[in-house]
Amino acid sequence: MNEKTWPHHRSETPNFTTIQFPIQNPNPRNPKNPKSYQMIRFDPPPSPASSRRHSRTFAALPNDILTKIAANFSLPNLQTASLVCKAWRDGLRPLREAMLFLRWGKRYKHGRGGVKVNVEKALDSFLKGAARGSTLAMVDAGLVYWEIGKKDEGVKMYKRAAELGDPAGQCNLGISYLQAEPPNAKEAVKWLYQASVAGYVRGQYQLALCLHRGIGTDQNLSEAARWYLRAAEGGYVRAMYNVSLCFSLGRGFLQNHRQSRKWMKLAADHGHRKAQFEHGLALFSEGQMMKAVVYLELAGRGGETAAAHVKNVILQQLPQPSRERAIALADNWRALPSSR
Repeated sequence: MNEKTWPHHRSETPNFTTIQFPIQNPNPRNPKNPKSYQMIRFDPPPSPASSRRHSRTFAALPNDILTKIAANFSLPNLQTASLVCKAWRDGLRPLREAMLFLRWGKRYKHGRGGVKVNVEKALDSFLKGAARGSTLAMVDAGLVYWEIGKKDEGVKMYKRAAELGDPAGQCNLGISYLQAEPPNAKEAVKWLYQASVAGYVRGQYQLALCLHRGIGTDQNLSEAARWYLRAAEGGYVRAMYNVSLCFSLGRGFLQNHRQSRKWMKLAADHGHRKAQFEHGLALFSEGQMMKAVVYLELAGRGGETAAAHVKNVILQQLPQPSRERAIALADNWRALPSSR
């Protein structure tokens, strides 16, 4: 059966101009020909009528639909979308205003920009941004409600953001359902899955935990390992540590000590204290004493009390200059940036 894979209509085929430009490099397939040629195609610019037709299409989008589409846009994306046409510029004005309230809310919440911390003013600013349709403001308002003990109000904010497609809102809503009394695990997994598919690494990690433990869904170690890996590749430190354990124990992945070591070191370099302890032990077992001291010192500073005992045993085997060098390296160490 002969089927077309792409529709071709004579009236829709653009007229192209083709020009041959000689390229000075010799053609290796034809040494007698000193020049090869490159075909350059020029597309004609869109006609004014076409531009007007697209403009009318954009302008016909109702403002309430436009606001829902752009509800989770950041300020740069809103500014770009506002350039499409006058109707979009006017329709997106409330969301651009919401970004100002969001900025002031963060200043009040964290004491930035010369502003003193004021939780009440922060919440008021976030709520004004949320009233203008911004899911980013809804999530921040939900966080404040949660922190001050008004969890029901926080969940309402998360749900509004989640239903508008905000991955952070979906993730926070899912976690809220897990922590509720009684928990609603199936609803939690539903929202965590939506956040995960959207690429939200914290949601991917939380979904992996649910699959690993069989919470709200059937236990599935292969799927859990897959989501741990997605979150780890996205920079989520706890997921890096769990991926290492999956490879080490052969849970969800085939056992692979090389991959386990790789992810354990990555987790350690990103500041995971348990990973620092375990990576330090691995270095000690390989005889890399000074490196082992650095990671064990970092783990001890992070609260791994058992790391201090092993570190002291190693220090007794090192000369004084090596001891001082190892502690200096720990003093100057900085964690690699991560998602969490």
